[in-house]
Amino acid sequence: MLSQSVYTLVNQQNGNLSFKLFEFDNNSYFDHIQRNNYFTLIFITSGEGLARVDMCDYSFQENTLFAFYPYQPFMLLSKGTLTGIAIQFHHDFFCIYRHHKEIANNGLLFNNIYEQPFVCINKSCKKTILNLIEQIANELKDEEFRKDEVLVSYVKILLVMATRIKLEQQNLQDADNTNSKQHFLIQNLKNAIEDNFRLKHSASDYADILNLTPVSLARITKNHFNKTPSDLITERIIIEAKRELYLTDKTIKEIAWELGYEDEYYFSRVFKGKTDISPQFYRDTIGFNRGAS
Repeated sequence: MLSQSVYTLVNQQNGNLSFKLFEFDNNSYFDHIQRNNYFTLIFITSGEGLARVDMCDYSFQENTLFAFYPYQPFMLLSKGTLTGIAIQFHHDFFCIYRHHKEIANNGLLFNNIYEQPFVCINKSCKKTILNLIEQIANELKDEEFRKDEVLVSYVKILLVMATRIKLEQQNLQDADNTNSKQHFLIQNLKNAIEDNFRLKHSASDYADILNLTPVSLARITKNHFNKTPSDLITERIIIEAKRELYLTDKTIKEIAWELGYEDEYYFSRVFKGKTDISPQFYRDTIGFNRGAS
């Protein structure tokens, strides 16, 4: 596929690695928990196995495209030889939060607490994606003028393509489930979380909104998301906190208050419990100060 196995781009302002494209022919790269401070796309071209993401397990096969956001814990456990291509890029190179209106994938490919963290690619789309990756590799290996701008354009195209595929798959799934009572409950739960996550943090709050018992709500979220209601609520809060930590210069206390936490230290413990790092560390490594440079 690629003429060499690794291609990189260094940020000329700070000397940090901002973009990396590499081909892999075994699972040694991802067979242990990853918590990276950059976005990661992994396209599995052959092999199958189990993906462990945010403590949930998902089976995968070849022609699967994974999308992981910064500090999202994941690992891939293969049943045999695993081959594919990985693309990793830092916020400084391309910020999903800043470009979400252009590419419409923040909350679809990345930061999606309700859907599986991957897209299944058909044969025709696979060919297009591999051709696009080859163009990215060619751009990386040549010393051309403003290659960073060209690479950003290629990344946008790749993300838009993947988003379109995921939207199409979601629409087909929704069409199959349109008349399902549980489908309406799930959609109402999503709407309730989106409308209330800044103020309501307990599972019982959402059980009341949906006129369900806490036990019934827990059973539904376990069956559909393989998560507890509290997991969904907290993950949605963390996504919003990350966005605020990156895009704004608000203090952690201000962000905590806006997300319904009077005690910023308790908020920090919740954040660290989900991400394994503190809000301040997140900001220092990929947040406002770095993004503004």
